[in-house]
Amino acid sequence: MRGSLRVLAILHRELGRLDLWRGRAVVLAYAVLTGLSIVWFARTTEWALAQFFSLRQAVWWSPLVWTPLSAAAIVWVTRRWVPGAAGSGIPQVMAALDPQVERGQRGLYVSLKLALGKYLLASWGLLAGLSLGREGPSVQVGAGIMHSARHWLPPRSLVSEHGLLVAGGAAGIAAAFNTPLAGVMFAIEELSRRPEQRNSGLIISAIVLAGLMGVSLQGNESYFGIIRVDDFRVDLWWPALLLALACGLAGGLFSHLMIRSLSGQDNDRFSRWRRARPVAFAGACGLLVALIGVSNQGITFGSGYSHSQAMLAGEAGIPAVYVLFMFLTTWLTAWSGVPGGIFAPSLAIGGALGNDIALLTGNPQAPALIALGMTGFLAAATQAPLTAFIIVMEMVNGHAMVLSLMACALVASGVSRILSRPLYGALAQVQLLRLPAKQMPQGPRKEAPAGEPEGDKKMEPTRGPGNSHS
Repeated sequence: MRGSLRVLAILHRELGRLDLWRGRAVVLAYAVLTGLSIVWFARTTEWALAQFFSLRQAVWWSPLVWTPLSAAAIVWVTRRWVPGAAGSGIPQVMAALDPQVERGQRGLYVSLKLALGKYLLASWGLLAGLSLGREGPSVQVGAGIMHSARHWLPPRSLVSEHGLLVAGGAAGIAAAFNTPLAGVMFAIEELSRRPEQRNSGLIISAIVLAGLMGVSLQGNESYFGIIRVDDFRVDLWWPALLLALACGLAGGLFSHLMIRSLSGQDNDRFSRWRRARPVAFAGACGLLVALIGVSNQGITFGSGYSHSQAMLAGEAGIPAVYVLFMFLTTWLTAWSGVPGGIFAPSLAIGGALGNDIALLTGNPQAPALIALGMTGFLAAATQAPLTAFIIVMEMVNGHAMVLSLMACALVASGVSRILSRPLYGALAQVQLLRLPAKQMPQGPRKEAPAGEPEGDKKMEPTRGPGNSHS
């Protein structure tokens, strides 16, 4: 009897609180809106990149003019109207979650205005053929949309702004990769530093619901389609170990270069030029990207998505130097200050590295090594091994490679940590320099990141304050 009365009391408390259910309805409605927005963002960027390749096919030299002019114009527009939209977007969300950022200051990092700016400028970047991804920007877009839900929550809502930011950022990953589970892991590994046990179920529901919007509109196919592999045989062990070490070294070097070039702490000639003339510097970076792309028949333009698919399909024609060229163009694009992420290019670089190892060792299981390379380089570049592992795991047909993918991610991430600090953690600290002087961390004030105005400094792909990303 007492048990029945207790159940009735709990039901009355839960079902009788209209404000509780109103808050839940608002969060889930915004989760749907976020998922739909990210899907629309994906389609816009695909259309933009297709237009670039159409232009290049019609006029082969057009990237030599269009790409640098666009890079310079994008950076000028970003600095003039939406400086908070520069870079990846993940560092901004991590900075917004930092305890020292007050409620009224979160607009520096996430807002509907920044979400719209990120949407338009990242799409323009792909229209220009620059080597960037839309996944990091999707995190900032999702966080900006979900954060705006706070205006509709009831006064005594148990959902905090912190929870909305976590849900929105992770929903961006879930919808961008069409993998809801990856979104949940991204929230746990990258965004959440203060778990809210009371609302964790609601936050996870919002992330999954946003991911399901992508599944419902784009089908159940994952980001690169299905990677079909045989069982992980013994003859794969030593090529896989070689690949994990290579990914760790390459990803660690990439992360180190990103931190050095984007933090603005160096005083070399190029860093001084970037600080003094950021628009001209962006144009020069765009010209280098165009020169590299034109010299290799256009394989390094864009995010690398189509070439990764071609490698997985076993198509020939991807040269061994693709890894180096894509590495350089992705770094140059990020260094230019154009809004864009590194997730898709990192997957392309890692996949190509796996393909090269397969050719070098003569191993017939190229798809397996490509999948391992994708996991390893993304894990090393972002030092987020669990997120990288789950993103690629959901692409693989079957579960034969689950343990090997996880091992590759952990080994590559471990090697990367020897060479570099966590990418997103370091860049999130740069974002905090944009706070008013009285809110800045203790210690001497650092110089503005390359090409950023004082008091409104730059944002690039990061990992959250502290540890670990794109």
